[in-house]
This record gives sequence, structure tokens and C-alpha cells, in this order.
Amino acid sequence: MKQLLAGLTLLLLTLAQGASAQQTDTIAPAVKDTLPPEPPVVVNPEDTVLRIINLNPYFTIHVDSLFEYDMNINKPQDRYYWYIRNSPVGVRIDRASGVLSFRADKSFFRSGRLKYDVPYKVDIGVQNLFHAAEKSDTSFTILFYSTDVVVTRLKPTVNGLQVLEEGDSVRFRVQCEAGTFPVEQITMNASAPIHNFRAVTRCNDEFLWMIPFDFIRDSDTSKPRTLTLQFIGNDRFLNRDTAVVSLLIKPGVNYPQRNDEHRQLNRELTKYIQDLKLTFYVVSRNIKNNKKTRTGFDVGASSMSLFGTILSTSAVQGTKDIGKVLPSIGLTMVPVKEAVAPNKVQEQNTASQIRTAIKRLEYMQSEHQLVGDRDPEILAKTKRLRDEMKQTRAQLVDLPMVEFENVSTSDVNEYFNSPRVNKKYKLKVN
Repeated sequence: MKQLLAGLTLLLLTLAQGASAQQTDTIAPAVKDTLPPEPPVVVNPEDTVLRIINLNPYFTIHVDSLFEYDMNINKPQDRYYWYIRNSPVGVRIDRASGVLSFRADKSFFRSGRLKYDVPYKVDIGVQNLFHAAEKSDTSFTILFYSTDVVVTRLKPTVNGLQVLEEGDSVRFRVQCEAGTFPVEQITMNASAPIHNFRAVTRCNDEFLWMIPFDFIRDSDTSKPRTLTLQFIGNDRFLNRDTAVVSLLIKPGVNYPQRNDEHRQLNRELTKYIQDLKLTFYVVSRNIKNNKKTRTGFDVGASSMSLFGTILSTSAVQGTKDIGKVLPSIGLTMVPVKEAVAPNKVQEQNTASQIRTAIKRLEYMQSEHQLVGDRDPEILAKTKRLRDEMKQTRAQLVDLPMVEFENVSTSDVNEYFNSPRVNKKYKLKVN
């Protein structure tokens, strides 16, 4: 029995050693640590430079809101004081605590002291009360916005309707009423093409335009022409406002050109009057010479008749016979006179007509002189002078003009204005 127990024990030990030999080792081998060792902890030195530890560089504030922000520094605040520069209206800071406060009241924006969407740069600083060299200066930006959009209105400095004339100048400014957002660009539209004008692109720009004299054409059906100007202002969010100015333009007078025309017409009229005076001088002298010739014939015939009558009373027969012949010779001189120097009635009428035309033209020329450089009746005066000269030329169209050759202008004027000639052609009333 003992031998049997010893054999079983040996068998069990043999089986256990075989099973342990067939098992695999599943434990992973140890891995070597490759990370560098942690650096030693270094203790920072004491923070001695003065600085603001919680500064926000940009603030956005809604209108009608209360804003407060507590500034802190890296040192005890009882030995330091705070200050700000270039701050918008209403922005304050407590000198002792560094509390930044502001109430964005709408009255600031309506009065124009503040504007929406405009960044304001504010300088802020803190300084030691006992050591002035120890201070810290910095800045931040503050911007105000509003959810209530008020469109900026354009306001020209003139009324909506302007009555002008050609040659006048148009000058006015386009101003902007403050709204939520400022106007960034102004565009101008015109109902008709215009040139040489000063455009408006920004608020408070000036519009300047000189109306040309050919703005109203002869082919236009309506002589007073209306020009409509539209000024359209846009902000960054494309909110628009339009201002309209209407210009009622009437036909104007180009005074420089009309003055030149009037002077040119005056020169032509003066030359024409001088030509008429010279023609009158020649015609009047011819009539005078013809009258002298006829008077000579009349005096000779009368003398012969008288001398023949005297001789016919003589006692000498030969002398008496001559006295009977002389009256016949005087009668014979009458047809000779008519043949040599006929009576120039037509020339006399022509001379009177020329003198009347000269007097009328001189009166019209003196009556229609210009008064200053901008005579309001310059068009009517020029037209009247031109019509008068055309009418006179039409009446004397068959009259040959004489050129100045052997006589001067002064001699002609002296003869025309001489009392003897005036008496000869003066109108006689019976």
C-alpha cells in the first residue's frame, strides 16, 4: 500500500513538470524610458515693472447703455492714480480705483458730438503718486453702434427751384444732416448733359456751374428749359437719401458777343453815313453849279433885252437897228440855257432825300447807344439800328456812292453842317 501511494505521487509530479514546460511566458519585457528628465522648477523673480494686467484693446458699446470696466495693475493701487487723454465726451475713469465708465446717451449723437461706427482712440495711463518716473501708458479703441437706423439726409443750401438765365453761375453746397451712419459718397445725376462743372462727391462739397449761352437751342420747343439735378448719398450699408434741385433756365444775353455786334454795327452805320454825306456833297455841289449856270444865262438874256431897249431909243439908225436885234438874242438864249444847264429837279429831290436819311440815321445812332456793358435793352437797340440801316439802303438802292478822292471827311462834315446848307434844305412852312 505504501508502495502504491509513492508511485502515484511520483506520477503526479512527472505530469506537473511536463505541463509547466509546455506553457509560454506572456509577460512583456521591461521598456527603457527615453523621455528627458523634467527640468527643475525655477522660481520667477519679483514682478517689478508696472503694467495693466486686464486691458481690453477694443470696446464696442451700444447706444443708451451703461458701460463700466475695472482696470487692474500688478501692484497695490493705493499708491497709484489713473488718467485718460483724448477721450470721447462722457468717458470717465476713477483716478483711485481705475474704473472706466461711460453712458452712451443718444443726445451726444443727435448733437453731433459723437458718431456711430467711428472708432475713437483713447490714451490711458497709470502713474505712481510718489515716483513720477514709474508709469505705464497705453491706449484702447472704443466704438459706438446703434440698432436704430436713422438715414443721413442731404440738404442743399438753396431752394428746390432756382430761376436763372444763360450766362449766370450756379453755386451752392450740399450739406448732410447727422444720422446713424455718415454719408461716404454722393453721386450726382442731371436730366441733361452738362460740361465744365464742379461735382459733389462728399458732404459740404460745392457745386459750381456756369450756364453756357448755347444751352437753349433754337430747335427747342420750350424756351425756358428745366434742368433737374439729383444728389444721391450712400452710407456703408447702402442706405440712400436723394436731394433734388431744379434749375429753370431762361434765354439769356451774351453781353460780350452782343456788345461786339453793336460796336460792329455802329462802325458800319458810321461809315454808311459818311458815304451818304459825301454823295450829298457831290450832288449838292452839282446842283449849285448848275444853278449858277442857269442864273448866268438868265442874267445875260435880261441884260441883252434891257440893252436892246436902250439902244432902240437911240437917234442913230445903226444903233437903233442893233437895239431891235438884241432882245431876240436874249430870247434865243432860253433854249440854249435849257440845253446846256437843264433844271435838275430830280437831283434836288435826291439831295433832300439823302439829307433826310442822314439826319434820321444820326438820330437813331445817338438814341440807341448802349448804357454800360450790360444794357438790358441791347438786343432791341441792335435790332432797331440794323432795321433802320436796311430800310435806308433799300430806299437809296439806286443811289451811286461816291468815294473820297479830292475832299476830306472834315470838309464834307463842315459843308453838311454849314448854316447856309441847313437854311437851303430847311423845311419851309407857309
